[in-house]
Amino acid sequence: MKAFLLAGGEGLRLRPVTETVPKCLLPIRGKPLLSLWLELCRKHGVTEVLINLHHLSEKVLAFLNDHDFGVKVTTVYEERLSGSAGTVARHQSFVTGEEDFFVLYADNLTNIDLGAMLRFHRRRESLLTMGLFRTDTPEEKGIVSLDGRGLIIDFTEKPARPRSNLANAGIYIAGQQLYNYLRVEGFLDFGFDVLPKLVGKMHGYVIPEYLLDIGTPATYRQAQAEWAAVEGQDGACMRPPD
Repeated sequence: MKAFLLAGGEGLRLRPVTETVPKCLLPIRGKPLLSLWLELCRKHGVTEVLINLHHLSEKVLAFLNDHDFGVKVTTVYEERLSGSAGTVARHQSFVTGEEDFFVLYADNLTNIDLGAMLRFHRRRESLLTMGLFRTDTPEEKGIVSLDGRGLIIDFTEKPARPRSNLANAGIYIAGQQLYNYLRVEGFLDFGFDVLPKLVGKMHGYVIPEYLLDIGTPATYRQAQAEWAAVEGQDGACMRPPD
């Protein structure tokens, strides 16, 4: 099993900390986010990861060169960010021959059971399965509506009038058919450019474990406070406040 781990973000809302530390290397109780993700991938059977780099890429490369996480790591440098879907589109060769693959946003903190999500995905033979969590601020997220079978029947990025509180967690499992909806030219974002086209073709998996988007100083402080109760637990079903 392979995974795209999207780690090129600049972390603008986390400045000044991210002026000298890449967002993906921000420590959570002493351990960088990227380290937590690679350990999680290995634990759930991911054997190879492609990581996109941009901001302070030399520091990320130095970190990866100094550590062995038990998974094969391929890095790609983007002089200009391609967008969350752009990286996946431009590196289709990385997953050639794979039945399914993960797409993971490295700025999330989670102990999700990726194996359980994969089993859900394969039972439904879905084009794409989107990890979901419940949010108190749906107007700031990508919001979905589900039917009784878990099929996503509506998706809107940052809706003015949200129809639900089920939000995109930035964790996907996709099959090769996804590439029929991607293009390699220009900037390509999953939330705005791809997922709206997949409504009625993708399923939603509500994540029971802990998940927090490390996007602001407030959520970064929240992560430091909460992770001690989650770290080391296998699939602890602790949901933080949004």
